[in-house]
Formats: sequence, C-alpha cells, structure tokens
Amino acid sequence: MRIQPKRDYLRRDRTDGFSLIELLIVLFVVAVIAAIAVPNLLQTISNLKLRGAASDLAGLMQQARMFAAKNNPQNPPVYPIRFAVLNGAPVAFVDLNGDGAWNNNVAINGVNMSEPLLTFGGSAAPAAAAPNGAGGQPTPYVLVGDSSVGGPFTNGNTLAFTPRGLPCDYSVPPVCTSPATSYFVYYLTDTRIGPPGWAAVLVTKGGRTKVMMWSGAAWI
Repeated sequence: MRIQPKRDYLRRDRTDGFSLIELLIVLFVVAVIAAIAVPNLLQTISNLKLRGAASDLAGLMQQARMFAAKNNPQNPPVYPIRFAVLNGAPVAFVDLNGDGAWNNNVAINGVNMSEPLLTFGGSAAPAAAAPNGAGGQPTPYVLVGDSSVGGPFTNGNTLAFTPRGLPCDYSVPPVCTSPATSYFVYYLTDTRIGPPGWAAVLVTKGGRTKVMMWSGAAWI
C-alpha cells in the first residue's frame, strides 16, 4: 500500500471549512435576523421599564391610601400625591404634612418619618397631560360601565386620600370632596426608538388601582 500523506492533507484542506461566499451568506442571514429581532427586543425592554414605573406609582398611591386610613390626617385632612423634580429627576411623593414639598423628616402622630418618595428611573416620567388621540398619542382611557360625572380626573388634578381611604380631587385645597365624582387616570410616557410608549394608572372611586399599557390600538 502506498502512503500519500501530502495529498491527503491537501484533500482535507479542500473539503474542510467554509468558503468566503458561504461565510458572507451566513453573515447576511445573521444581519437580517438581528435587524428584525433587535428592535422588538428593545421595545419589549422599554415596555417592561414603563410598566415597572407605572406599577411603582400605583404602589405609592396605595401606600398613601393606607397611611391616610391608619393615621387619620387632620391638617391637612388628606394625604395628596405630589409630582416634582428632585435632584434633576422626576419624582412623586406622599405629601404627609401638606406643604407641597418633599421632606425627609416629618412628625406624624408623634413619629418622625420620611415622606414616601418614588424616583422615576430611565426615560419614563409622568406625562405633561392626558393624551388626546392626535399626533401619534393614544386615545384617553375610559372605564367602561362607570357612572362618573364630569371626569375622569387626570394628570392636571391632584389625587389625595381621606381618612376613610377614599380618593378625592385636591386640586383646589382645602376642598377634597369624597366620594369623588369620577375615577382618576394618571398617564406616564417615555422616550425610545420610534414612537414613545404610554402607560396609565387607574384609581377607581373606591380607591383600587390598576395599571394599563397602550398597545398601539387599545389600553390593555
């Protein structure tokens, strides 16, 4: 038997590996898949962050509700939710002493505590106003089957909670009629690649909260 090692090596060189054309085809397919998948992935991540911010706001509202029911506020007689900018970042807080500013040390029924504070991270923040359905904005959320009058209350109104744990409109202190004549909807939006996302936090007249996201066609 004749042994031809050199020719065997040459043959393996010709049969193993990929050609340049094959590599270019693979890179092209990968680029096409990435072009399709990456925007969807980024949108999913942005939606998760926006929903997280809305859920945090709903939690802060429920905290204000529980504090009001527990502490029986007197001056002012309610606990409002305030929005502001603190250290350059948008925030929301429970205004326990009613002075309109966040405080890290207030006395409540003889106990010193910090007012509950939420800092909105990333690009999510309270919207300047409720969406109007124009210019790429979603249509306003409507609570089906609700018997509200003259509502709903939105970002231009100040939500507060009474000692009974019920929401009321505290936009013109000291008036805060309870039960509220309508439900509350607070909108959040963000900046992302493409159109901004929208989320909404519903507070019913009974004080329950719910988070919704705009799908591009409906609130879900």
